Amino acid sequence: MAVATTGQSRASFDLKSATLPLIAVVLRTADLSDIAASLERRLGETPDFFDFDPVVVDLSQLPPEEAHAVDFVALAALLRSHGTLPVAVRGATEAQRAAARAAGLADGSEAAETAPRPAEVVREVEVVREVVREIEVEVPVAGPGTVVVDKPLRSGQQVYARGADLVVLAAVNFGAEVIADGHIHVYAPLRGRALAGARGNTAARIFTTCLEPQLVSIAGIYRTSETPLPPEVAGKPAQIRLDGEKILFETL
Repeated sequence: MAVATTGQSRASFDLKSATLPLIAVVLRTADLSDIAASLERRLGETPDFFDFDPVVVDLSQLPPEEAHAVDFVALAALLRSHGTLPVAVRGATEAQRAAARAAGLADGSEAAETAPRPAEVVREVEVVREVVREIEVEVPVAGPGTVVVDKPLRSGQQVYARGADLVVLAAVNFGAEVIADGHIHVYAPLRGRALAGARGNTAARIFTTCLEPQLVSIAGIYRTSETPLPPEVAGKPAQIRLDGEKILFETL
C-alpha cells in the first residue's frame, strides 16, 4: 500500500486571516420596539437595501443603564428580518459578550482592533439617526480633497472618498456604489447608488451628466428608484442637493 510522504500530500484547506465587509449597527438604545421602528422608518421603503450582509452589533454607544437590557436573540431576529446576517458584537462588556455568545454571536472587538486599516471595509448603520457607510478601496488620488476614478464601475463595486470629493469619469453602472464625505461628480451615466455627505455634510451635492440612479443619498437622507424622478431631470444632466431634510433634483 502506497503512503504519501509529507512533501507529496496536499492540505485540503488553508487557514488565513481575512478582512471582510461588515455592517456595524451602532445601538443607541436597547429598546427593541424603538430599534424596530427606526429600522422600518429608515429601510422600510427599500426592503432590498441589504442582501444578507454580515452585521456586527456595536454596543459602545449604549447608555450604561441599558447595558444589561439587550435581548440578543430578539435583536438578531429583528436584524435578519431586514436582510442582514448578525455574526458578532463589539464594544461589549464581559456580561454582554457572554449573553451574545449564548445567542450565537461572536466577539468582534479584538478583530476590529487588530484588523489592518488600509484593507478594512466597513459599512455602518447608526440606528435611530442616520445611515452611514464607511467603505475603503484603493483608488488614485488626484490631489488633496479629491479622489478621481476614470474607469467604469460594475455591479458590486464600491468606491469611498474618505474626507474628500469624488470625481468619476466613467459610468456608474447598476449595482455599483459611489460614496464621498464631500460632493460626488459623475461625468457619465449614474445608474447605481450615490451617497454624498456620508459623514453628515448636509451641504454636499451630487452632479451627473445623466441621472438614472437606483438610490441617491445626502447626509443619510435618501431616495430610491421606487419613487420616479421628475421628468425634467430623468436621464439628463442634473444636480442633487438638500433643502432642509428634503432632497431636491435640479437641471444643470
